[in-house]
Amino acid sequence: MDSITEELKRALELDRDEDWDTTHTIVQRFNTPDACWIHAYLHREEGDLGNSGYWYQQANKTMPAYALEQEWSELYGYITDKLGS
Repeated sequence: MDSITEELKRALELDRDEDWDTTHTIVQRFNTPDACWIHAYLHREEGDLGNSGYWYQQANKTMPAYALEQEWSELYGYITDKLGS
């Protein structure tokens, strides 16, 4: 299994449990498109749209116009699919 993807899954679970700071610390350690996408989501969740936009660019994504909850579900499904769970 991919250890980075496992860490990103754990980060999303921590965010779900409202531990934004630990989630942010985890994703900052990695410079992958997946980590950048989560990083973008976190700053969007925080309300820092300028910073969020930068990270969406790094992830080669467009900032979504839909609800944060929908994006979290999309991210979590994507990450768990990569893990084969």
